[in-house]
Order: sequence, then C-alpha cells, then structure tokens
Amino acid sequence: MMPMPLPLAPSALVGRDDDLAALRRAYERMLVDGTRTVVVGGEAGIGKSRLVAEFVQRLPREALVLRGQCVDLDRDAPPYAPITAPLRELARSLGADELAALAGPSIEGLRILLPELPASGEPAAAAPPVLEAVTVALEAASRLRPIVLVVEDLHWVDPATIGVLRFLVRVATAGRILVVLTFRSDQLRRGDPLRAWLPELERSDRVQRRELSRLDRHDVEAMVASLRGAAVAPRDLALVVERTEGVPFFVEEFARAEASTVPDCYPESLRDVLLARYDGLSEPTQKILRTLSAGGTCVEHDLITVVHGDAEAVETAAREAIAGGVLVVDGSSYSFRHALVRDAIHDELLPGERVRAHTCYADALEARGPAAASEISYHWMAAHDSERAFAASLRAMAHARASFAHALAARMGERALELWEQVPADAHGRDRADLLGSTAHHFRDAGESERAIALVDEALAIEGLDAPRRATLLRDKASYLANLGQVGSVALLREALALLGGPAEPSVLRARILGELAARLMLEADLDEAVAVADLAEVEAESVGSHGRRSVAVNIRGTALVELGRVEEGLAQLELAGALAGDDDSARLRYWLNLSDALSLVGRFREAVAAAEEGAEHARRHGVSRTLGAMLMANAADALASVGEWRRAEELLDRALELDAPLGFAAHLQRRKLWTVLWRGDPQEAATLLARWRQPLSRQLRTERHSLVGLAKVAGAIALETGDVGAAWAEVRDAIGPEHRPLPSADLLLLVVVARIVATARREGLALLDREGRPVDADARVRAILATASAWPTAPAFVAVIEAELGGASRTGDDPAAWAAAAAANEVPTALVHLLPYSRLRLAEALAAVGRREEAEREARAACAVAENAGLGLLVDAVSRFERRLGRGEVPGAIAPHGISPLTDRERQVLALVAQGLGNRAIADELFISVKTASVHVSNILRKLGAATRTEAAYLARESAGS
Repeated sequence: MMPMPLPLAPSALVGRDDDLAALRRAYERMLVDGTRTVVVGGEAGIGKSRLVAEFVQRLPREALVLRGQCVDLDRDAPPYAPITAPLRELARSLGADELAALAGPSIEGLRILLPELPASGEPAAAAPPVLEAVTVALEAASRLRPIVLVVEDLHWVDPATIGVLRFLVRVATAGRILVVLTFRSDQLRRGDPLRAWLPELERSDRVQRRELSRLDRHDVEAMVASLRGAAVAPRDLALVVERTEGVPFFVEEFARAEASTVPDCYPESLRDVLLARYDGLSEPTQKILRTLSAGGTCVEHDLITVVHGDAEAVETAAREAIAGGVLVVDGSSYSFRHALVRDAIHDELLPGERVRAHTCYADALEARGPAAASEISYHWMAAHDSERAFAASLRAMAHARASFAHALAARMGERALELWEQVPADAHGRDRADLLGSTAHHFRDAGESERAIALVDEALAIEGLDAPRRATLLRDKASYLANLGQVGSVALLREALALLGGPAEPSVLRARILGELAARLMLEADLDEAVAVADLAEVEAESVGSHGRRSVAVNIRGTALVELGRVEEGLAQLELAGALAGDDDSARLRYWLNLSDALSLVGRFREAVAAAEEGAEHARRHGVSRTLGAMLMANAADALASVGEWRRAEELLDRALELDAPLGFAAHLQRRKLWTVLWRGDPQEAATLLARWRQPLSRQLRTERHSLVGLAKVAGAIALETGDVGAAWAEVRDAIGPEHRPLPSADLLLLVVVARIVATARREGLALLDREGRPVDADARVRAILATASAWPTAPAFVAVIEAELGGASRTGDDPAAWAAAAAANEVPTALVHLLPYSRLRLAEALAAVGRREEAEREARAACAVAENAGLGLLVDAVSRFERRLGRGEVPGAIAPHGISPLTDRERQVLALVAQGLGNRAIADELFISVKTASVHVSNILRKLGAATRTEAAYLARESAGS
C-alpha cells in the first residue's frame, strides 16, 4: 500500500478575493434589482466549485440554496436532471402542495419533472409548458426567500436543461434569484449546447462572467503554507509551482502528498498526484471505487449498492474513501472529490472489468423505469451489448419525446439507427423508414432541420415504400425545407398528392397535405391557387369527417380571399373556420391568428387586438406561448401600434421576446420590435437590433412574401433614418423588383417607405441601380405595384402619401397641396396612426419652402401634438428640428433623417474636417482629393444645411448630432 497523503483539512481560499466579492455583489444586487446570473468558467481544477462553496457558506441564513449537477454520460444524461434535483429540494423545503400552489396553472409542466407533485385536475395541455413552469415556481418561491440556484459543470449539460436555464435567465427578471453556473472553459466542444448560449449570456446586462485564472507564485506559496501549517522552503515552492503550473487542485494535492509519492517529472506527475490518495487505499476499496467511477462523478448510494451487491462492503469502502479524501457525501450520493480524480480512476478499469461494471449499472437502472432510459442506453453501449443498447435507445427516445426533450430524443433515435445493422431483424420492432422519419421529426423539433432533411432523404431512398409512407415523408421534407426558408416545399407537396390518387380515394393524409399546400401557396402570395387548393382540402376533410382539417382549409381560403381584396367574404370564411374548429386547439389558434391579422390589415384594429389577445391567452393555457402564442402577441402589438399605443405594444413585444420563441416564430416579433423602436424615436437602437437579428429575419425571405416585404419595409426605413440613402435603396430594391407578386395588404406600407427613399435619393442626386448596376425607373415600379393595390380597402390613405412623396415640380415631395391631401386622407380611423402627423410635418416643410411661415408653424404644432399623444418620438424629434431651423429663418428642405443632415458620406467627412477648422487645401490633402473638389463639397454642404458660413455649418452639424 502506498503512503497516504496528509489528511484533509479546510484550505484557505487563495487568490479569489475579487471573484468572491463579485458573487457577493451579485447577490446584493439581486435582492434589490431582481434576478442576476454569474457564470464562472475556467479549466479543470481551477477552483470553480471551491469558490462557489465558499460563497454559499458565507450567505445569510435566509437564502435558500438549490444545487444541481450536470453529469458526464457522453451527452446521454437524462433530460432536465440538473434542474430536477434543485426543484426536488425546493419541494422538500416548501412542501409539495405549496410548490404546486406556487406553480399555479403551469403545474402540469412542473409535473413532467416532478411527477410526485399533486395534479391540477385540469385537462393536460398538448405541450405542458416546462420552461414557464420552472420559472413561475422559482419566481414565486423567491418571494418567500431569496434563492441561489447553483448548477455545476455546465459543459456536460443536456439541451433540455439549457432550454430551462436560458428561459429562466431571460424571463425571471422580477424574482429574487441568483443563478450561479460553472463550466470548464477548456472542454467546450463544437456542438455543445453551452457553447451556443454563452454569447447570448454575455450580451445581457443582468449576467456577469468570471473566468478564473491560475494562481501566481505568491498565491501558490500562501496555499501550500495554509495546507502544511508552515512556511514553504524556496526549493519546495519552486517544485510545486513548476509541476502544478498554479492550478489550485493540483497545488492542493501536491502539497498534501508525502515526499515519497512526488514523482520526478511533471508529465507523469499529474496522473500520480490524482491517484495518490486512491493508491493509499485498500484493494477492496479501490475495486469498489473503480466500479463507482463507471457510474459517473456522482452515484447514488442505493444504486452502487445494487450494482456491487454487498451493502456492507460498499459502506466500509465508502468510509475509507471519504476518510482518505477521495469521496465526499453529497446528500444520498457519493461524489468523487473532483471529476479529474474520477477520470483517473476510471482509466484504471481493465477491459473486462469495464464491461462488467457497465453491465451491472444497466441491469440495476432497468428497474427504475423509463426516466433512466438514456443512462441505460449509455451503459449498454459501454458494455458493448448492441441489442440491449438498441432497445434502451428506443425507450429513451420515447421518454424524451414525452418530456419534450427533443435533442435527446433525436440523439437516441440516431443511436438506434447506428445500431440497426448490429441487431437481429426480429428485435427491430419497426421498419427502418419509420425510425428514420421519427428521428427526423425530433431533429426538426430540436432546431436541426438540415439533419432532419438528410434522414428523410435516406428514408425516401428505401425501395418498396408504399404510397402513403412515401407521401408522408415528402410532406415532412416539405415542412423541414420551409423551416429553413428553402424553396421546394410546394413541388414536394404536389408530388405527395400525386401518390395518393384523387378525390375518389379520400384520406386524412390527403386532406392534411392539401391543407399544407394551400398554406404554402398563400404564404408565397399565389393567392388564386391557394383558394382553389383550399377548396379541395375542405372537401377532402369533410369526406373523412375531420372538422379540424376542414377548419384549417376554410381558414386558409378565408385568409387568401382577404388578401385578394374580397374582404367581407374572407372574414365570413374565417368566422366559419372558428366555428368548425370546435375543441381542436391547433385549429382554434390558427383561427385567432389569421382573423386578428386580417382585421388589422383592413383597419379594424381594436377588433384585431381583442382577437389576438383571446388567442394568446388560449395559447398560454395550452402550453404554446412560445410558438403560436408568440405570433398572436405580435399581431396584438401590431394592431396596438397602429392606433398609437406604442408603449403598450412594445411592452407586449418585450414580454413575448423574453419567451425565447423558436426562430420562425420569433421573426414576427423581431420585425415588429424594430418598427416600434424606430418610431419610438431610436433609429440607432433599431439599427443595432437589426444587425443582431438580420440572419434569422432573412431565413424566410425566399418562401414567405410577407416576410420579404416586412423586412424590406423595416430595414429600408431604418437605413433612411440613420442617414444612408444608398443602403435604404438596397434594402427595398428586391422587394419591388421584376419578380414582385402582388400582396396589397403588405405592399402599400412598403411603397410609402420606398417612395420616400426614391424622393430623398432624387434630392441628393443619388442614382438608383439594380444589382447589376443598371439604372432603375423606381417611379415606374412604384406606380406599377400601386396599380395592383389601389382597390385595397385602406389604400386611399397610403396612396395619398405615396403621391405626395413623389409629387411636386421636382418630384421630391415639395407640393403643399399634395401633402394637405395626404393629411386629409389619413384622418380616418382605419389609417395607421403615424401617417397623419408625418403628412402634416411634410406639409409644414412644403409650406415653409414657399414662404408660408405661419401656416407651416401651425401644421408643425398640429403634427407634434398628434405625435406626442401617440408616442411617436421619431416625429416629435423631427418636428423639433424643423422648428429650430424655422426659427433661425432658414427654409428647410424635406424631412432629414433622424439626427443627421441630408448629406452624402463624403460630405459628412468634409463637414467633420470643416468643424476642425481646416481650409479647402487641408481638406483636400486629408482626403486625397483636389482643392476644387473640396470646394464643391463645402458649397454643397452650406446649401444643404442652409448655413451662411463654414462656422455656422459646423455649429449646425454639432447641434444635429446632439439632438
């Protein structure tokens, strides 16, 4: 037996004063300002857990500490395990009934994690809201006592747990919760869930990241001295520093070791140091520790007892290992003192010993039911038992699906596919195409539609598939392509229909595919065919007695009819869809979604808000707030903004965005958020958000006409307000290009933005070009699209503004009569609220330009009053700038971009140099241009700003930048 290291004694926390103070400050801020998160990173052995333990030990007694631990099972850990343990501790602390009461309506989501909680008695939702349930419970509990939630080793975290933590950190801002997360920053692999989450965490002002560094020589000396209780000789210190490189765990183990156990050179010393305590234990204890290591870093006492088979031997070994500093007691479990120690001991297992250990774990876990299925699969894989691993993987997939742990379900399905050829055919239990299709579905739900498509393609390549199976796979692929924003869905759905025969052979599958084809055609603005296919879908659904599918078909037909301008007919169809939906939650939600959208598009904004809010509440009760619920909240916000309730609209959008909706649903929220931020008066913030969201917002541009037009409108307006007319044109150019498909409900507001961009470019002498650099007749394009939209019910208000933008002798929007007509046209309840004050401000500018100052002042005041009442900060600022210029006796041109004079990029460079006092020669030298060119730029600047001198121009520029 090897000599034992020095006995364990509490060591001083060295070199971590700043980190400990940061955790204390975060706790104190949480008590005042709501939920805070601290993410502690660092390499293995750097002292993350030691730091957190010290922090927790010093917390006041009122704090309730809940601990969770991620486990290293090669991504096969049971879903939600690191969050289930803290919740179970919370239930013990409060009582199960009290926790259920705190969870309220979301209790069924909590029961997925803690099935022992009392049921609500209400019908179960289709998708119980696990994320919301955890957040609601913790927030409510934190009103009783402040909560410190610690989750360690997040580098091993499963995707389902990341989803819960991500939601909690984003949404639970009002709770008294401090979330402390630790992870090994040197062990993040490509594809790890945490790796994708870290950038988002670092952007939040409620999250602090601490990266622990190695100890310097002074700290190593202090740590060794505290452990040995005596000063350290220089030679010994140099040896410790050299061989541990300042990693605290190695320093501690090295310092405690007997001199005879210290190896001679560093490369071998790490392993020897890690095993020093293990080597000093008896052989029976070492054997049990090796078996224990096969179960992970932390193993329950009951489990290792069953695995080993001798409870007394396990307890004897555990006592010796605890005394020897290898194990610690963690509730009802044994944990290795450090994961590095567990890894070193696990490496001591011989091949046969390893297989026997994992076999025993798998056998023992089989008795625990489906919750342990992914662990069982892991152990059978490690034991090289393919048939049992296959069966366990299928059970784990089913359990993960039931728990909404989509990523784990996909992983288990993929494992079963990998084992397929190694398992006898009579053990498969299903055909390969079915398994491929199911696994693809789970990948789609986990946000990996590319992988889903690859699996469906593999299934489609199997020979001998019957027509319904092939049609189903084609339908699935169409859905996955649409999720990615890739073209091809319509062709795939047509191919699927061709396999199923005609109306003489009705089926639920055919009704579903017809409905989905009609929906895709509607989204791509192929409206007439969408109506025709929806008619077929309704007939098919009625033939097979599916009221839900019939509701969806009628819904799509109604929506397409509204878009075609047959508004009353379309709205009547939508009401019929609502009546047909009955108890079909999906159909009812689609009814509220499309009804609220249609009502808003035709100017019936208050009715739209009511319908959207009713639908959003239904979505919340049925666990789909983050999907269809998010779109309904976006519709409600859109209608609220249209009547001037911008603040309420933005609050609703912020609440919905905090739900962290999947990409396709979040885009609806993001576009509306950008629009509200812009008109609230902060174009720079809007530009920042657009840059952050550009990629997900662009995903559906090729397959959804509303998305293309919506993004073009918002991005073009933002670019114009930040002073970049060329970029503004680039944003809208494709949306009005030759391939344009009429969609009047969306086109009209886009054309308002385009018309202003065109007029602004004309004033500045900026040529408008297509992608190949050829001139574009933008006026002609605008008017061609306008001709297709002029019959829309609310068109007169939009048309008047567009005509005014492009009117006047110079076609730059300088005709007072046109702007007066635009203002009058927008004094109707169906007009968007911002168009009236905008038109009156433009009227004021046009009046001022022709010397009608008093009228201009009156119109500007009227514009400001409406804008202030509606919360339109962008227009309030613009009126303020106009009035200042009018007060100086200047004759303003058209409304300038927010806070920036209507100058070209080069003119702004010249103006900056003018403000520094440089003359034309110096400006020419600075910009590598001729003196004559510099003089022309200065003249243009003076003219555009209405300045008499260079000094006044510099003053106006500074004032504009500060306003």
